[in-house]
Amino acid sequence: MSAHEAQVQGHCDPRFTAVREAFEENFRERGELGAAVAVTVAGETVVDLWGGWADAARTRPWERDTLVNVWSTTKGPVALCAHLLVDRGLLDLDRPVAAYWPEFAAAGKEDVRVRDLLSHRAGLSGLREPHSVEQLYDWELTTARLAATEPWWEPGTRSGYHALTWGFLVGEVVRRVSGLRPGAFLEQEVTGPLGLDFTIGLPEKEAGRAAELVHARSRDDGERAAAFGRLPQAAIAALANPPVGAAQANTAAWRAAEIPAANGHGTARSVAALYGVFAGRGSYGDRRFLSPGAAERVREGQGRCRDLVLGAGFEGDTEVGLGLWLSGPHGSYGPNPRAFGHDGFGGSCGLADPEAEVSLGYAMNRMGPHIADDPRKKALVNAVYSAL
Repeated sequence: MSAHEAQVQGHCDPRFTAVREAFEENFRERGELGAAVAVTVAGETVVDLWGGWADAARTRPWERDTLVNVWSTTKGPVALCAHLLVDRGLLDLDRPVAAYWPEFAAAGKEDVRVRDLLSHRAGLSGLREPHSVEQLYDWELTTARLAATEPWWEPGTRSGYHALTWGFLVGEVVRRVSGLRPGAFLEQEVTGPLGLDFTIGLPEKEAGRAAELVHARSRDDGERAAAFGRLPQAAIAALANPPVGAAQANTAAWRAAEIPAANGHGTARSVAALYGVFAGRGSYGDRRFLSPGAAERVREGQGRCRDLVLGAGFEGDTEVGLGLWLSGPHGSYGPNPRAFGHDGFGGSCGLADPEAEVSLGYAMNRMGPHIADDPRKKALVNAVYSAL
């Protein structure tokens, strides 16, 4: 393979040739560097493709087992942890968070419910005091500051994307209830039993398999920076306190930390399987993890609104369920408005469609400029549904 060719490898069921074509087109026409895509139907993997390069210098081919940081696509597996506890009667979505985490009742948050955390409606999109990347690596410090801080808006009234704080908020509730942080809980309950290549953070021994993230600057970066300065404080706190990107995510310190909203590392295959639990209405293959009704609970919309943080990235209102975003009229996760999923910073995605019994995982290392609905992801999602 030459330094400019992207050889696509793997398996693609003939029915889904359109997905392979879209994946190859991402390299030719949409600037893909290295990536993988996987699709499951009724728990069967029908697409498992990878190609391109794992580093900016194009010296390491993307392999079958290449791992990459998938940013907020991590939120789906963490939401799965919370719903496992709900299913077991250990966590009540309508109880105050403080019932499980007493310190959280500070600064007027005594009535904030668990469902408000999952649906980005807790008013805690970011911390009010400056919080460095190094402090983000300190679980106890970050969760203590979140427990003590005052919400940016009245909790429960509307969503405001909790880009980094969501993982610590939901993750600390998981820890208080189960005794385990979400990374260990997920491994014990789901990824271990299924043998999935997905972790929150990355063990040092696996660093050699990790792809290098690359931030691709665009011509309108200056315009975006100017627009960013006009955002409300709640949005700036969510997106820039602290600022993180490829430079931080490529470090050993980032990989060693547990940041459940943003530093899941895995393959597209593992992402498809994790979202496949939701697509299978609680089952994946011959294993049941959630009750049959759990997929309905996960996508229980909490009210459409112009999101306080992501509003500028969409033409209209959006709606978040209990941990995952609904496809809705935008078709972010395909034509079924009741499909749901999560995008990751720069382009990655996990998708679940219980009606079609379809899940998708897409992971890449060249980070695009879109908040959500990266054109590469959209091309793959459209191709999946054209083949169904």
